Amino acid sequence: MKKFSAPDTYVIIFFVVLLAFGLSWIIPQGNFETKTIIYEQNGKKIEKTVLNPESFSYKNEGSENRGTSFFGEGGEPGFLNYVFDGIVSGDKWSSAVGVIAFILVIGGAFGIILKTGAIETGINVLITKTRGNEILLLPIMFFIFSLGGAVFGMGEEAIAFSMILIPMVIALGYDSITGIMITLVATQIGFATSWMNPFSVGIAQGIAEVPVMSGSFFRIIMWIVFTIIGMTYTFYYARKIKKIPDLSLSHESDEYFRNDFKRPEVLNHKLSIGDYLILLTIFLSIVWIIYGVMFRGYYIPEIATQFFVMGLVSGIIAVIFKLNDMKINDIAEGFRNGAKDLLGAAMIVGMAKGIVIILGGDDPATPSVLNTILYNIGSTVAIFPVVISAWFMYVFQSIFNFFIVSGSGQAALTMPLMAPLADLAGVERQIAVLAFQLGDGFTNLIVPTSASLMGCLGVARLNWVQWAKFQFKFQILLFLLGSLFVIVGVIIGLN
Repeated sequence: MKKFSAPDTYVIIFFVVLLAFGLSWIIPQGNFETKTIIYEQNGKKIEKTVLNPESFSYKNEGSENRGTSFFGEGGEPGFLNYVFDGIVSGDKWSSAVGVIAFILVIGGAFGIILKTGAIETGINVLITKTRGNEILLLPIMFFIFSLGGAVFGMGEEAIAFSMILIPMVIALGYDSITGIMITLVATQIGFATSWMNPFSVGIAQGIAEVPVMSGSFFRIIMWIVFTIIGMTYTFYYARKIKKIPDLSLSHESDEYFRNDFKRPEVLNHKLSIGDYLILLTIFLSIVWIIYGVMFRGYYIPEIATQFFVMGLVSGIIAVIFKLNDMKINDIAEGFRNGAKDLLGAAMIVGMAKGIVIILGGDDPATPSVLNTILYNIGSTVAIFPVVISAWFMYVFQSIFNFFIVSGSGQAALTMPLMAPLADLAGVERQIAVLAFQLGDGFTNLIVPTSASLMGCLGVARLNWVQWAKFQFKFQILLFLLGSLFVIVGVIIGLN
């Protein structure tokens, strides 16, 4: 029998787009009127444009539904130009073009840093210093990244850090899946269970008209439980892989990194003044990024600039101290090769956005199939008993995250509908927020439309199907635990 060949991520997205194209001809388009709400967060008044849940109407009601065209003309979206339309959609603060640029810039920046050899040398020194105790690094890193996701909504930044930590854990005898677990998975667990994330729970609570950052004690307990479970799962998985490396689904693709660390110039190189300066540059840049996000409100454009500065300064240091015999042109070459390595992941972000465009877009005021799905599925929530209604909110948010993976974007689109429906179902609005944040955060770990996930997989040179095979069991565990916390929240009357 011929060996089964798993479909490429591009192929999977193409067939999802094909399904969306078919749905556009079956499901009528609908839209909402919008309104501006004002809420207070950290002493600041924030304005947000959201949909009016009572204003839904169908486009051309009573007439024949006309779906997305096969070949878009005159700037109109079409099935065959979903790639182009997806890539150029949005702006520099959002998906897709902003996230694509972000991925390419940080890929280029780390391409420069990796070309200096400072990271590889530092990792070899770390291996020597921690020999016998290296597995303790995994839960420590998991905790730090989970805390980052909880405190300031770390998401796409995990792509950059995975470029350092994935080679490190492979050099320590583990695999790239372990590297993704301690970076991306940890951040999303923190993101999903956060008590203070301004980009997720803060916006959702403001829109739902409950006190912003309320219910913190329950959420802190939830974060601790999920973080411990994630750390434990990662610890035992990593220990198993170190004993029997062939059990890893990424064993073949990890050979690229293993060969890199076997090079004589890496094995025999000791940390020089230049290496120390580059490592210091990386550390100071991380501090700068955390400060910018938490206190200056930095987002995609600013963070991309910070990573670019980090790469540029590191390249200049390498040229001055002649690390790896680097010259000025090598800085450009490193940037180009680093961006090239993440080009495939960046393309997937654009293609995934094309799915939403085929369905009519994610603007609540513009007629779309997505608005119709949101309204009709959301409206069924209120017909069930309280506990079941709350659980269906969680299921709905988990599924809807496939289309809108942005936490703030999904909050603005779904919470104005979920909050009043929660009132009708007898569910506390705080529970509706809880269902949103859990559904939004956890499914980012498996949906191929997640920019953070696909970026990290691109760094790891891992196919989405391979990742899904590994992640499936852990995803079920997260879903069941999330369901438990939603039910407990209902029982204790979380408000």
